[in-house]
Amino acid sequence: MTLPVITAMILATVVGVSLGLLGGGGSILAVPVFTLVLGMETREAIASSLFVVAVTSTIAVLMRTSTRTVKWGVGAAFGVTGMLGGLAGASVGRFVPDVLLSVLFGGVMIVTALAMIRGRRTPASSERPRTRSSHVLRVVIIGVSVGFLTGLLGAGGGFLIVPALLIFGLPIAAATSTSLLVIALNSTAGLAAQVFTTAIPWETVLPFTAFAVAGSVAGMLLARKLSAPVLRKSFGFFVLAVGVVMLTTTILRLAPLL
Repeated sequence: MTLPVITAMILATVVGVSLGLLGGGGSILAVPVFTLVLGMETREAIASSLFVVAVTSTIAVLMRTSTRTVKWGVGAAFGVTGMLGGLAGASVGRFVPDVLLSVLFGGVMIVTALAMIRGRRTPASSERPRTRSSHVLRVVIIGVSVGFLTGLLGAGGGFLIVPALLIFGLPIAAATSTSLLVIALNSTAGLAAQVFTTAIPWETVLPFTAFAVAGSVAGMLLARKLSAPVLRKSFGFFVLAVGVVMLTTTILRLAPLL
């Protein structure tokens, strides 16, 4: 087994741990691992990432059903709108050049990292209650936007989903678990739109997925013992560094063409 493959499997475990522990964030690492470590093309890496995220988050949701923290109704509402966005994002992504996808992904990684470092804010109790219609509109806007991002770039979007669920009044444990359901639905929709048009190197992706699933199980166990805010910030700095490297590498690759 080569050093890049060993490195990729270690990072796959990190992806899973983050999903299991925080309900998001880890999937943002899958694409750069596939491109920077394993040398895949961006489009191929995005399709592969969607498979990894879909499988890992689905298993994580099933394992959390016994805790009764998955809010199926809320998750389905976000998920249905997100699946529509995911199909649209994946369809648009087929016409976007690889280099532009890499630039967009690097930018999203940096935004994600800053959101993780900053932390999630629970809405203040004094905040004016929202009407039912404003809740529905918010579900549609956030659901479609996150789904589009998932389908286009292969990122789960948990860093957007969890704060949105907190605004709807879900406790952090329920928001984390329910976000995994939304991520699973969005990723599956995005994958469905790409699986027949993009070649996925299964000999690499299947072992990567297995390590990510193992990591998600470990993450759920660690969630009972470790401080999630500290881990979230530490992981945020790591994602920030990877995002800067990915963006810089892409820009340097473009430099001779400018």
